[in-house]
Amino acid sequence: MVRPLTRFGFACSQVSVFFATWSLIGAIAIGAQPVRADSFAYIPLGGENAAIIVDTARDSVTGRIGGLPAAHGLAMTPGGEFLVAGSYAIREPDAAAPAKPAGVSDDEHAAHHAPTANKAPMAQAPAKEAKKGGVSTVSVVRIGDKQIVRRIDVPGAVHHVAVSPDGRFAVVTHPDEDSISAIDLRSYRVVATVNTGSVPNYAAFARDGGTLYVSNAGAATVSVVDVGRWTVKGHIAVGDAPEHVVLAPDGDTLYVNNVNDGTVSVVSLGQGKPVRTIPVGSVPHGLDVSEDGKTLFVTAMGDDKVVAVTVATGNQRGITLAPAPYHLAVIRGTGKLYVSSADKPKAWVIDQRDLRVLGEIAIGGKGHQLAQRPQG
Repeated sequence: MVRPLTRFGFACSQVSVFFATWSLIGAIAIGAQPVRADSFAYIPLGGENAAIIVDTARDSVTGRIGGLPAAHGLAMTPGGEFLVAGSYAIREPDAAAPAKPAGVSDDEHAAHHAPTANKAPMAQAPAKEAKKGGVSTVSVVRIGDKQIVRRIDVPGAVHHVAVSPDGRFAVVTHPDEDSISAIDLRSYRVVATVNTGSVPNYAAFARDGGTLYVSNAGAATVSVVDVGRWTVKGHIAVGDAPEHVVLAPDGDTLYVNNVNDGTVSVVSLGQGKPVRTIPVGSVPHGLDVSEDGKTLFVTAMGDDKVVAVTVATGNQRGITLAPAPYHLAVIRGTGKLYVSSADKPKAWVIDQRDLRVLGEIAIGGKGHQLAQRPQG
């Protein structure tokens, strides 16, 4: 039986999925940059147990991937071949696992779901026993035919997912367990579980893949994790309740939203500390940076706003976007943002240059951590 999760109070409505279509011609006419026809984004829908496939040239749905229970975290492998989807639904370790993916032998499937098969040693001694003791299942989806090719059990519910730049590792955060898990995408096994701090929320790899940065919402820190050794080698103090993080294109700047402070910490990774704090509004959530690194985009859920910050000057511009702008993603190669709502089953399409609303996409539930397939 799947056990309810109450620590964060997440809820996703069970309603039918429908996307409004905006034509490419119309998008160009109102200022959006033309994009290649093979540009797609993937949006997990939590309680809908699925992810939606969006053609970002037309801002319209082209498909759906089912069988992803309570999918909140989603990340793409660098070559665009696979999606890694985490689940916020947990069950007892000996409870029935999700259905075996097609093409996987019974032995292989059992190996990834037996109660002790994925029990990796803690890379750090845990301060206490796991709070929940349950497991959730990470699904690996092959993009070409939308098939789930592997399912891997991990210790605790998964909030967000990150994949290393070389595609070797997927890391998932477990807020209820104060830990992260690292999955080797060659063997599809959990190779380490690391205690990073209270309520780990989001993770981002350094550009060279050798270091991982993990926000700890309950500890006001970002943990610096040695990839490979899977040990915490330090902590960076940031603001109150840090959640989403994003690495700037320069590879040396990490942006961290601080939910309780209403700020974003600008962290110099070279110096190992914040060098600036930017007030952005009440309850910041979604966070991303433009492809040229010049503009930071943030949703302020408490103010019903999307804010754009010019990195060089700190100047801000914003628009009202109601209700509750939630996850946000720069859609590469398009000049657009996608912003989901925490309260309504929709996402907005926003022009990055002037923050005009170009359209809305009805998604039938909450849109969570968006992943985009590389163009090519």
